[in-house]
Amino acid sequence: MGRAWFLNLLLFLGLLGSCVHGLGVNWGTMATHQLPPKTVVQMLKDNGISKVKLFDADSRTMNALAGSGIEVMAAIPNKELEAMNSYDKAKEWVKRNVTRYNFSGGVNIKYVAVGNEPFLKAYNGSYLNTTFPALQNIQNALNDAGLGDSVKATVPSNADVYFSPDNNPYPSFGRFRTDIADQMTQIVEFLAKNKAPFTVNIYPFLSLYGNDDFPFNYAFFDGGTPIVDSGTGIQYTNVFDANFDTLVSALKAVGHGDTPILVGEVGWPTDGDKNANAGNAYRFYNGLLPRLAANKGTPLRPGYIEVYLFGLLDEDAKSIDPGDFERHWGIFRYDGQPKFTMDLSGQGQNKMLVGARDVKYLPNKWCMFNPNAKDVSKLADNIGFACSNGDCTSLGYGSSCNSLDANGNASYAFNMYYQIKNQDDLACGFQGLATVTTQNISQGECNFIIQLSPKFALSPSGFSSPSLSPSLVGLLLVMLLTFMIL
Repeated sequence: MGRAWFLNLLLFLGLLGSCVHGLGVNWGTMATHQLPPKTVVQMLKDNGISKVKLFDADSRTMNALAGSGIEVMAAIPNKELEAMNSYDKAKEWVKRNVTRYNFSGGVNIKYVAVGNEPFLKAYNGSYLNTTFPALQNIQNALNDAGLGDSVKATVPSNADVYFSPDNNPYPSFGRFRTDIADQMTQIVEFLAKNKAPFTVNIYPFLSLYGNDDFPFNYAFFDGGTPIVDSGTGIQYTNVFDANFDTLVSALKAVGHGDTPILVGEVGWPTDGDKNANAGNAYRFYNGLLPRLAANKGTPLRPGYIEVYLFGLLDEDAKSIDPGDFERHWGIFRYDGQPKFTMDLSGQGQNKMLVGARDVKYLPNKWCMFNPNAKDVSKLADNIGFACSNGDCTSLGYGSSCNSLDANGNASYAFNMYYQIKNQDDLACGFQGLATVTTQNISQGECNFIIQLSPKFALSPSGFSSPSLSPSLVGLLLVMLLTFMIL
């Protein structure tokens, strides 16, 4: 009996040892109706998520995290980097957003993210001269506050900060981008001096997005045709490993090949593109999480990798300049309910995650196209207005609501605006083109949502308004032509 008990204990400890250690998630708040921070923190705890990466240091979020024991990466938005070039302002930021919470039962802050992908090519060098000084000032301010040993500043970077040359497109030839090579070298040296990690965001999904020639299976972990690195002879079967090791080589090339690497963002969206769906997301995470649990690492950097999944929740007010999928990265829906089965321990025991508790919704009412509308001459203007102020990304090509007919497309657009406006009757007028219904008009996989009750949801502190993407403009024109033909 005693021997059996001992063997069971060893088995149990072995399972614990193979779990994903310290898995983190990104908690973004660009939503028109935010879940209360305390509700989100409870979700994190219910699902055993021990680390969270933020995109600011909002006091409501930080206060909710106090006493939770969850490890936190607070952040300084790109728009504040120039201000952090003043050491006095950097010290004030640290005092207000780090030192303030540094007490027993406070917030367990481990990192400060200085900017978010500030060297992204799309920013055209906007933060080229302000990022490194901001990093220096924040870390030095942390050091001066006596927090430098426990709190490290880092710069979350997009994977576009490094590359492999066209004549040797393999990981072992990785180098930092030539136009930012000096800044990246300075940053890496400063991180090494302060024993801080290099943070990189890797998105296998984006390798597929807009590139039909990219080998589909190579974006996942279970079937990519091996690609042999001509410099090392190593075989790569997925783009994550190849991307990560390209960074390892770039770090080695500047004399810091042993720099710790933290993956700040990695995930798969579930809507807004033909490849963005729950099935592909399930496949991606079902490959990633067991690898993390096994501490397999990559060919050039075997072992444990610290990873933050992107993201926790869908965000209906995010910019869709990169693509309509931007609002659908969450492993949970906008209301904190899980989308698909997964096992964060990496053991393959997939089941639904624990959703947000006691969520309060608006009444069961929807706004739909009025079938009795006689004058549809202003339909285009009204749909354009609805989608410019609401989230119509699920109507795009290959998305969950792409198969709706003309009336359904109009209804979807009207309802999204109506829900954002908390079901205000005046928000379902659209010059007589819309009407309120108590019948759920969802169709198949296309969900006509009911938003969170404003009495339950947190009012956002500020976000970019939803906007109509070029792809949706074309979609709406096609929809209107279809409507007129019908």
